[in-house]
Amino acid sequence: MLAHNVLYTYIVPFVTPAGLAGQADRILLLFGVAALFGIWLTSRTVDRALRLSVLLSLAIFVVVAGGFVIGSASPAVIMIGVTIWGLTFGGAATLLQTALADAAGDGADVALSMNVVAWNSAIAGGGLLGGSLLDIWGAASLPWAVTALAATGFLIAWKARSHGFRSGHRLGHGNGK
Repeated sequence: MLAHNVLYTYIVPFVTPAGLAGQADRILLLFGVAALFGIWLTSRTVDRALRLSVLLSLAIFVVVAGGFVIGSASPAVIMIGVTIWGLTFGGAATLLQTALADAAGDGADVALSMNVVAWNSAIAGGGLLGGSLLDIWGAASLPWAVTALAATGFLIAWKARSHGFRSGHRLGHGNGK
């Protein structure tokens, strides 16, 4: 979430090197339409492959962010990357809330309440971190930070195999229950 919000909050400075500052509205529309499709994709996988969906979403976002590091001056890289980023982000809330509720068990109501705090903190943190990066190193630093943050998120999800994600079908269908 923090990685997403760094980039999303500072989308205009981020796309300016590619000559797309005047296209921010269209870029965000593209992101939003792709995110809607990402929500649909998530609805197809969340029950059968929660952990895999989280890991693929994060891994693809890491690759896209790395592409932004290399191709931040290319309008094509930005447009394709924003589309893929939207696809990977669209289902993020569903994936993360489902994993959290599963891991928390009977404490799901408290855990999900804390999730709202974490989500809002990531929004504020994205503004603070992104603004600091812009002031200190400029817009070129944003994709580097996003790549590092997304990679950290991927590693956390990868390491959460036993505590963060129950094995098998999350609803217990087809696993003998």
